[in-house]
Amino acid sequence: MKNRRISAQIRRINSLKTGRIIVLTGARQTGKTTLIRRLFPDYQYISIEDPVMRSNYRKLTAQQWSKLYPFAVLDEIQKEPELIESIKSVYDQFEMPRYILLGSSQLLLMEKVRESLAGRSNLLEVYPLTLPELKTESWDDPIEDSLFQKELLSRNTTEYLPTFHLDNHMTEKQKAWEHLMHFGSYPAVSDPELSEEEKFNWLTNYVKTYLERDIRDLAAFRDLEPFLNLQRYVAINTATLINASDMGRKLGITTKTVQRYLRYFELSYQSVIIPAWAQNLNKRLSKMPKIHFLDQGIIQAILQKKGGLTGYEFESLIVSELFKQMRTIGEQRSLYHLHTHDGKEIDLLIEFPEYYYAFEIKMTEKISNKDARHLKGLDKLLNKPVKKAFILSNDPETQYFSDNIIAIHAAMFLG
Repeated sequence: MKNRRISAQIRRINSLKTGRIIVLTGARQTGKTTLIRRLFPDYQYISIEDPVMRSNYRKLTAQQWSKLYPFAVLDEIQKEPELIESIKSVYDQFEMPRYILLGSSQLLLMEKVRESLAGRSNLLEVYPLTLPELKTESWDDPIEDSLFQKELLSRNTTEYLPTFHLDNHMTEKQKAWEHLMHFGSYPAVSDPELSEEEKFNWLTNYVKTYLERDIRDLAAFRDLEPFLNLQRYVAINTATLINASDMGRKLGITTKTVQRYLRYFELSYQSVIIPAWAQNLNKRLSKMPKIHFLDQGIIQAILQKKGGLTGYEFESLIVSELFKQMRTIGEQRSLYHLHTHDGKEIDLLIEFPEYYYAFEIKMTEKISNKDARHLKGLDKLLNKPVKKAFILSNDPETQYFSDNIIAIHAAMFLG
């Protein structure tokens, strides 16, 4: 098993007086259940999957819950949102009980949590493995923050090695990077005993299960074909601008349906939508956002392809890794892409109160001065300075194009 950085945060919250209810959500098969059962072996585990048992749990009074299940994990809680009312009642009447609620559908779970557990619960999200987590071999292996995470946490100027070849952890980082590019970051496919074929089959089955369970939870589809077509379209066009009306015309569905389906992708943790940056806040809403699939292995399974990445897939791979690593260390920052009328494009901006980090993503193995052109003079376009700008690529050599524009190997920076 791989170690998870969120473990320490869960333990810390659980130890607090205000940590009596923890809500853990995230995509299916990100390891939520395995993680919680390992962290809290003394808690009673209750699966809400069984419809017969669900009806029995609904009949319990708050006092019965407190006596029978004073410390419990309720898995797939979105299957029976009414049970959240029961947990709320226990919380309000008794001081001792503690509960951990697990769910894989953000929409169904979060609506009820916001309604019933406001001020009572602690919400955490579990994503597929980050590169630092992929490098671990067991629960007990230490997780070292990536250079990117250290950059965000320290806020200090960092000196980067002149080449990836001098990184003492290059072998482990490169191994994890290769796995990420070929199979993505779901815990199940990180098992070294699985063959490549077994990993690909797992990913294919995951996509099928996602459609049959999560999407049917979110929307009572009579016909899955329109959603399947959009899923494939988005997988082919990851890291591109979203034009809902154009998508609808190509797929034979309405613009509103496209927008609703795209929202389902987000709510089920399959994609992240990055809005466009604009000086005027109102204009940000009117500009086209970008969509990124959160896992390269899932893209491969949807498209039933094996082999190398396209440039767009490489961009999504890195954006999703930056996104996961930020969330893993508790950085809930706004993300943007930049696209100007005169052709200047920036793949990712991370906004802090006083500055931005900027990222250009290139799949090339050799970075040149031309690759930094859009990052130069970026301060003049934005409403606050760029603290640092990075070009992430497959080039092992680190290059400085100015004091704050740095080209660095993606695996070295993120591993």
